[in-house]
Amino acid sequence: MFTQHAGVPGVFDSRIWLGNTSGDVLDYFAWRQADATRCALNGWCYWTLRNNGKTRREADQAISGASTARKNELLYGYGINFNETPAWQRRGVGLWPEEFEREGHDPVQGRAVTAIRRRTRIERELPMKDDYRALLSDTVRV
Repeated sequence: MFTQHAGVPGVFDSRIWLGNTSGDVLDYFAWRQADATRCALNGWCYWTLRNNGKTRREADQAISGASTARKNELLYGYGINFNETPAWQRRGVGLWPEEFEREGHDPVQGRAVTAIRRRTRIERELPMKDDYRALLSDTVRV
């Protein structure tokens, strides 16, 4: 379904997790966004080094234990500003169901009707920190 909606093959990380409260859910998703950003930065560094002739071991050693600032400097040395990469590459993509109204026609009664339908919302520009938690608060129901 994801691939069909996105129009490109979907490859993503997923987990099963149980939370007891809406606060647990908000904390978990906030942590996952921060983790996705960390993993994206590591991936950009690793593949930039590999694409510039470094071996697996050399690339791993160059980023192992490096601070976020050091990783950003590494990329900058190759002409890449990580903060200017597309948001979906840094923070991931949000997918959630949303309801919308659709106008239709009732042929039995011969009148216009409005139906509530569901679709998958795809958000490639997820906000960060407090704005992200506010978005989650509006969409997550526990």
